[in-house]
Amino acid sequence: MKENNSNVEYLKLLVLHLGMALLIYLFRPLSTIIMLTVLLYFIFLIIQNENKNNEALMAAAYIAGAEVFFRMTGGMVFYETGKYMVIVFLIIGMFYKGTSSKTIPFWTYLLILIPGIIVASITMSLEAEFRKAIAFNLSGPVCLGVSALYCYYKKIKKKDFQKVLMMLLLPLIAQMFYLFFYTPTLREGLINMAGNYAATGGYGPNQISTVLGLGSFLLVTRLLTIRNKMINIIDLILLVMMGYRTIITFSRGGVFTGIFCAIAFIFFYYYNLQKKEKQQSFIKFFILALTCLVIWTFSSIQTFGLIDYRYENRNSAGELKDDITTGRVELVSTELQAFYDHPLTGIGVGKGYEYREETLGIDIASHNEISRLLSEHGLLGLIALLILIFVPILFWTKFKNNYYFLAFMAFWFLTINHSAMRIALPAFVYGLALLYIVDEKKPPIYRKRFSH
Repeated sequence: MKENNSNVEYLKLLVLHLGMALLIYLFRPLSTIIMLTVLLYFIFLIIQNENKNNEALMAAAYIAGAEVFFRMTGGMVFYETGKYMVIVFLIIGMFYKGTSSKTIPFWTYLLILIPGIIVASITMSLEAEFRKAIAFNLSGPVCLGVSALYCYYKKIKKKDFQKVLMMLLLPLIAQMFYLFFYTPTLREGLINMAGNYAATGGYGPNQISTVLGLGSFLLVTRLLTIRNKMINIIDLILLVMMGYRTIITFSRGGVFTGIFCAIAFIFFYYYNLQKKEKQQSFIKFFILALTCLVIWTFSSIQTFGLIDYRYENRNSAGELKDDITTGRVELVSTELQAFYDHPLTGIGVGKGYEYREETLGIDIASHNEISRLLSEHGLLGLIALLILIFVPILFWTKFKNNYYFLAFMAFWFLTINHSAMRIALPAFVYGLALLYIVDEKKPPIYRKRFSH
C-alpha cells in the first residue's frame, strides 16, 4: 500500500514539474518566484519537522538538481545560490541531527582549504576581485565538505533514500521538459560540432550534459529498482527523452559519465540479486540495451549524422581531429606546472585564472578540480585529495550496503575531471555515496550465544 502511495505521489509530482517547466517557458520571470518559493518551503519543512525524516537531505537534493535549471532560466538571485543553499539546508539539518563522531577526516579537509585563501591574498593581483574569486573556487569544495559531514556514517531508511533520489530527479525532468518546449526540433539549430547551445536553451552545454546525464542514470536505476509496470513504462519514456536531450548537447562529458555510472550500478545491483531475481532481471537489461540503441539512432537521425562524427572525434567534414579533450589537457598541464613550481603552498585560491592568463595568454576557469586543488593548495591540496578518495573506499570496504556507492563516486570523480565544481551536483552526490542505507525489509540476523 505504501509503495502504491509513493508511485501516486511520483506521478502527481511529474505533472507538477511538467506544469512548472511550461510556466517558466511561457513567462521566464516566474523562475525566480518559483525558486524562492521552493527555498522557503523547504526551510519551513525542515524546521517544522526538526529534520526527523532527513528533510534537509531532500531539500539539498532538490536544489542541487534544480541549480542549472534555475541558472539557465535566470531564476537564481546570484550565480552560486545553488551551492550556498545546499550548504544552508545541510547545516540546518545538522543542527537538529548532528554529525557522526567519525567525521574528523572531512573536518580536516575543510580546514585544509583555509591556507589557500591566505596565500591568494598575497599572490593575487590588485585588479582581481578577491572575494568573487574565492567564492567561485571554494563554494564547490566547501559544499562537498558539508555534504560529507552530513552524510558520513548517517543511517537512512531505504524508502527515505529513494525519496531523496526522487527529489534529485524531479527538477532534472522539469529541465528536460523545458528544453523540449524551448527547442522542439534541431532543424535550424545545428551550427557546428562544438557544444550545441541551440539544444541547451542557450546555456552552457557542458553543465546541461552533466545534469541530464545524471538524470538519465537515475531513470535507469528506477527501471531496475521500482517494481511497477506503469511506473516502469513512464520512466522508460522519460529515459528516451532525457537520453536524447543529453546526447544532442554535443557535450560528451555528461554522456560518458552517465553511461559509466549506469554500468557501475548495474554491475553491483546484479551481483547482489538472488539467483531467481537474476533470471527475471535479464528482460529489463535487454529492454535497457534496446532503449539505448533507439536513443542513439534517433539522435543520429535528428542531427543528420553529425553526432556520430562528434563521438568519433571528427569535424563536420568528417576529418579526424587531433585533440579529443578540446584543449583540457593543456589546462591540466598548466596547473600541474604551477604545482611543480609551488609544491608547498600552491599559488593560492583563484590565482589559477590569472596564472593561465600569464602562461597561456587565455582567460579561462579550470575544468579539472584535481589539478586545481594541487596547483592552488600545493601539498595540502594533495592531502585533501587523498582524504576524498581513500576515506570513502575504507567506508565501502567495511559496509557495502549503499548500492549506489560505486556509481555516485564515479559521477563525482568523472564530473570534476571535465567540469570541475561549477555546479553543486558532484559535491552533493559525493555525500550521498557515504550514507548508511538501512533496508527494513531484511529480517534481523539472530546469532546464538556460545556457552562456556
